[in-house]
Amino acid sequence: MADALKRASAKHITAVVPYYGYARQDRKTRGREPITSKLVADLMTTSGITRVVTMDLHAGQIQGFFDIPVDHLGSASIIAKYINQKKEETDMGDIVVVSPDLGGVTRARDLADRVGAPIAIIEKRRPEPGVAKVMNIIGDVKDRTCFVVDDIVDTAGSLCEGAKALAEAGARDVYAAVCHPVLTDPATERISKSNIKELIVTNSLPVEKEKVEGLGSKLTQLSIAPLLGEAILRIFHDASVSSLFDK
Repeated sequence: MADALKRASAKHITAVVPYYGYARQDRKTRGREPITSKLVADLMTTSGITRVVTMDLHAGQIQGFFDIPVDHLGSASIIAKYINQKKEETDMGDIVVVSPDLGGVTRARDLADRVGAPIAIIEKRRPEPGVAKVMNIIGDVKDRTCFVVDDIVDTAGSLCEGAKALAEAGARDVYAAVCHPVLTDPATERISKSNIKELIVTNSLPVEKEKVEGLGSKLTQLSIAPLLGEAILRIFHDASVSSLFDK
């Protein structure tokens, strides 16, 4: 599509990519592995794309893989608005925002500031890819409502293990707030059987009908359309996009 537009003499081509594919392949974890995040960035640039709008990259430094402007929007404002509304409507007690690993602390801090809550961290290690082992919980979660915040929910193994560890540490309720609902099998089965009370996601990816039915009332999908729409308008009118990051 970008190549067709470029050959039709388009002045600018902006790619709106809510979920950036291969975002987790951003480094070599062992020998002879590709760095596909960089490859996809190069392919997009070569095809003629002159600007990229994306949301909640797995790692912020992926922006540096592009040689063109990147508008990195965050879902924290949308999720925070929903949590604050929920706090007013229901008695949730004391809230704590939980990072599922040490690398997600910045994301957790951003959401925590918006909902006026402290943060906690789940310390875990990965003995092999896709397998997570919870080691320790840093912070006070006893008798508190926990919101585990992450960028991607894939097979939900880490998420469910983390929720279980929080319950064992005395958490009152556990909610999960994730931007991209990849939900690879057996994610829906794991979440439905887990102690996660509600999975809050955005519609950056479509969720298949059977998965929506499988999760039932546990799944809440929030729309990112207003945020993307505002970003597109600002880009078109050459207005400030960075002010959107603070909203």
